[in-house]
Amino acid sequence: MTKLYKYVLYFLRKMSSQICWLCKMRRDESKRPPSKLTLEEVLQWAQSFEKLMATKYGPAIYAAYLKMEHSDENIKFWMACETYKKIASRWSRVSMAKKLYKIYIQPQSPREINIDSSTRETIIRNIQEPTETCFEEAQKIVYMHMERDSYPRFLKSEMYQKLLKTMQSNNSS
Repeated sequence: MTKLYKYVLYFLRKMSSQICWLCKMRRDESKRPPSKLTLEEVLQWAQSFEKLMATKYGPAIYAAYLKMEHSDENIKFWMACETYKKIASRWSRVSMAKKLYKIYIQPQSPREINIDSSTRETIIRNIQEPTETCFEEAQKIVYMHMERDSYPRFLKSEMYQKLLKTMQSNNSS
């Protein structure tokens, strides 16, 4: 096993709690136990950003790449928003909304995301009584940034290319 492949497996284990919503969704759809990373899945990632984000391991591998690039705030915000939208309790939603604001939206915050001022102002107004769609516009903007900016770099990256070659050589042997 190559060093890169070991790192990817390590990161998948580390990220498992953050992508549990995705794993649960995939299990619910298929009613079968999760399988290992396959060549087919790795090849799907190159078809579109949407396919990358819809596969079982794609978001975690992409997050590992962004972490290596020191720009993982977008995927973390996107994943946090996916979790946030599923919160039923009003108290929990208010608490989570305040955390998301402090970490990702507030100017000069530790993981501030790149959104326009009108979206930021809308969130500031809505955070007093946050709904499940409170961060929807910011999440769309972040998704677009990832799709247009870092996703093409990910496909050209040494990380993705080595993983693809490893999977292809494992598949042919």
